[in-house]
Amino acid sequence: MSNLFRVILLLKSPSPVFSQGFSGSPLKSLRFLSTSSEIVSSTESAPLASNAAQLKNKRKAVIALLADYGLSESQISVLDKRYPQILSANPEKTLLPKLLFFRSKGLSSPEIAKMVCSFPRVFIGSLDKRIIPNFKYIQAMLGSEEKTLVAIKRFAGILTWDLRISAGPSIEILKQSGVPDSNILKYLQFQPRLFLTNPIRFKESVERVTEMGFNPQQMQFLVAVFALRSMTKSTWDKKVEVYRKWGLSEEEVRLAFRRYPWCMIASEDKINDVMDFFVNKIGCESSFAARRPILIYRSLKKRILPRGYVYQVLLSKGLIKNHKNLVLFFESPEKPFIEKFINPHKEQIPGLLELYEEKLMDSRR
Repeated sequence: MSNLFRVILLLKSPSPVFSQGFSGSPLKSLRFLSTSSEIVSSTESAPLASNAAQLKNKRKAVIALLADYGLSESQISVLDKRYPQILSANPEKTLLPKLLFFRSKGLSSPEIAKMVCSFPRVFIGSLDKRIIPNFKYIQAMLGSEEKTLVAIKRFAGILTWDLRISAGPSIEILKQSGVPDSNILKYLQFQPRLFLTNPIRFKESVERVTEMGFNPQQMQFLVAVFALRSMTKSTWDKKVEVYRKWGLSEEEVRLAFRRYPWCMIASEDKINDVMDFFVNKIGCESSFAARRPILIYRSLKKRILPRGYVYQVLLSKGLIKNHKNLVLFFESPEKPFIEKFINPHKEQIPGLLELYEEKLMDSRR
């Protein structure tokens, strides 16, 4: 409320200050009113200032606590932007018990820091009602604390779900479909995110994978379920259409999916870019992607384009034959690639390795 508004209210009121015909000095009276108003204003703002100070102190305590557990200034800054709730949490009651719990299970400070940054929501949920019961549930399934920690480090979000409602039915669906327990547990350990889904939708994905001819006894069955579960039917249809525009039939797309299900995880833009590279830059038939669908999943910037540069240089110098060993050229691990395709040509093309490494550095910027 402004000082002027307070004066107007007092002028309208039967206050003794004004009922005596201004026998005293008007300026003195107004000074009294102004002073009174400032006192009221100060009284109202005092709790706000106190609350602000408390919040500031709490924030400092949270930052100090996170720093003690290995988070850098830049990580805390990113965390503040992505999930500001954690910096306003109670450091002693909300955060510290969870940090102590994870440390007691053997997680190092860098591992805890990574968990806080990748899935901060874990540290806001209930320790006794959610985190500990989920930890025990996963441990009972996998059979050891060590394997449980592997699963949590792969995806800490598994600790925030009600696993008996989400994971339990999904595991039972896989068992009924003939998937071996060993494969289920291996996937739970290394890809726990697969099981966190609506059981009805999960069952639909399992049925579609079965219809496509995947063998439930093989690990590829679970990979295909994961791939389908990660997208809607509409998204699947859009990606199929992208492949069709490059000349692949729907059956060739299904064949590619059966060979390497991850080829359908790639975005529509990624599929387009990789197909454009191999068809228009390298001169391959579009069916090449169906035969080697793993290439669709490879990093365009970190793998395909830098090696494509080396391939075109070697081809232009007549040091390799067109399309010979093309699969090996793009699929080889880094060290064998350098030993087989770069080192033998050091004399003919001085600096080729340096040029290749420069392309790799550009991809990381």
